[in-house]
Amino acid sequence: MPASSAIDAALLRTWPLPLPEGGDKHARGSIFVVAGAPQMPGAAVLCATATLRAGAGKLQIGTCASVAAHVATAVPESLVVALEEMPSGAIALASAATIVERANKADALVIGPGLVDERASARLIAAVARELDVPAVIDAAALACFSDSADAIARLRGRAVLTPHAGEMASMLSCEREAVEADPVAFAADAARRFNAVVALKGETTYVAEPGGALYRNEHGNVGLATSGSGDVLAGVIGGLLARGAEPLAAAAWGVFLHARAGDVLAKRIGFGFLARELSAEIPKLMGELCV
Repeated sequence: MPASSAIDAALLRTWPLPLPEGGDKHARGSIFVVAGAPQMPGAAVLCATATLRAGAGKLQIGTCASVAAHVATAVPESLVVALEEMPSGAIALASAATIVERANKADALVIGPGLVDERASARLIAAVARELDVPAVIDAAALACFSDSADAIARLRGRAVLTPHAGEMASMLSCEREAVEADPVAFAADAARRFNAVVALKGETTYVAEPGGALYRNEHGNVGLATSGSGDVLAGVIGGLLARGAEPLAAAAWGVFLHARAGDVLAKRIGFGFLARELSAEIPKLMGELCV
């Protein structure tokens, strides 16, 4: 079994987060978030808000046309792009060119939170990844592309962060969920090598692996984080850090730690019934405490 190092404050201070040079929002980093569906517009809201709480300065959101106005109202700090959708609620493959154009003008992309129809989402990701030139967080239904296309993000050459839970990892590697849960260390390390990407395998202990073999574990957090929308927030925090200029491994480790510690703060103040939407507001203070 590969050895893992603990993700803690001491480790993260060896990977200081980039600070903006200049005084405008572009200097802080721009992010394009592709998320949400008619069934789950809130996923786009949660993810996008988290990117800003992580320090990104400019936000654009691509979501299904039928819910674009609602998302724009919920996240007034954003520019929202209405994307063509399918009857299933999936973003149509015809939107791939728009996504690529917007993403490549930004500093990072997050894609996947709240997307539906895994087959359609897999085709969309494959088409986008072939033309993508910026780091990306790939989450939720978007991860379905890896079950058929191990090289789907080859163009990114290690600049992607994949954020599966055990079930999604099992689908990606065509194995049983129970096998992943029994040996998450081995599966996280294998996926990082196979897909040439940083992998954050979410669970009671979250393991962050990078293609070169380094492996880290996060043991912070609590059961309150096992709530609807929590993963959308995590993807957004990691994406916001990528947009700021953090390297993929550092962005993943910082994001996992900040998300978990936000859960600890809320559990102490509220109890385990906190909401995913409450996590993002804790991120700036926690970052500030670590960045002194």
